Amino acid sequence: MKTLRHRMTDFGMHAMNGVHRMLLALSGGRLGWTIGTMQTVELHTIGRSSGQRRSTLLTAPVQEDGRYIFVASKGGDDRHPFWYLNLVAEPDVDLTIRTVTRPFRARTASSAEKAELWPRIVAAYPGYGAYQGKTERDIPVVICEPRV
Repeated sequence: MKTLRHRMTDFGMHAMNGVHRMLLALSGGRLGWTIGTMQTVELHTIGRSSGQRRSTLLTAPVQEDGRYIFVASKGGDDRHPFWYLNLVAEPDVDLTIRTVTRPFRARTASSAEKAELWPRIVAAYPGYGAYQGKTERDIPVVICEPRV
């Protein structure tokens, strides 16, 4: 059962994504592709229940060797983000980086990979550390690698 707090969190996340999309549209794509030092990427998943294509704008605190790293934080909520549940169910995803969409395979980082990445993630955005402190849930780190 969804509590009022859960409904408000979900609404806030949805609204924030809508405002971000509006900024991209109103600026003709000149603003909104980076937040601080982090690149913004549009993640396309397949809805685990609906089978419909879903998309969300995310920040990638680490990008290297063609890989994009995401944090399934949901602002420190005690539930996983919907996009994360979708990519766990169907790991073949697409990423749009600015105007180019490419196929990727998503996976949850292992404990060792997360331990190596976490300091770099928090260095890019200290809020991720605060989000982990708000929840007992182990916030997953997602690695997206190009599909060949």
